[in-house]
Amino acid sequence: MIKESMRVKYYIQITAGRGPVECARVVTLVSRELLKVIPSLQLADYEPHNMEYGCFMSMTFATEEAVPHSIVEDWQGTILWRFTKNPYRPGHKRSNWFVGVNFFDEVELPQIDEVDIVYETCRSSGKGGQNVNKVETAVRAIHTPSGLSVKCSDERSQSQNKKLARERLLLKLRQLNDRSIAESHSRQWSNHDSLGRGNPVKKFSGAL
Repeated sequence: MIKESMRVKYYIQITAGRGPVECARVVTLVSRELLKVIPSLQLADYEPHNMEYGCFMSMTFATEEAVPHSIVEDWQGTILWRFTKNPYRPGHKRSNWFVGVNFFDEVELPQIDEVDIVYETCRSSGKGGQNVNKVETAVRAIHTPSGLSVKCSDERSQSQNKKLARERLLLKLRQLNDRSIAESHSRQWSNHDSLGRGNPVKKFSGAL
């Protein structure tokens, strides 16, 4: 049976901790600033808060390019975003909102037998016009031995969604089966509860 190895990837998570909607919005704003520094980042996973307002409790990005140590030192830790006008809670006195930025150790996705992955196509939902309703562009990748599955409908073409679904499925398998990644995943979620509020490594200001 043929086995295929994926490239090593590097992951960066931006988390609002367990903060309110303002912190969830700052996650998006900080991600935009980070993309200016590392343009190769691609969104790998997210925990939504309020999609209508572009708010996320966390966003995890991936890149195949090694992140320079200077960038890690510059961004790892607590980020402060200061603004004076609150569109979500007018009159709220607080103007400082914090999120955390965490860099994962490099992750190499596992080798896996392609025969163990089953792909199913389905219609995408949401915006996209008639093409979304008539063409099955979304793809679900299922790892039959474990039962894990991932659905992807990010792209317009079925082939692109299949590629993304496979990649995300392998990432989930690595998180499930590899102890070092499991520990990293545990630390990742603990960051939601231990987000520090003092001594931010970076400060931004601007409207939400």
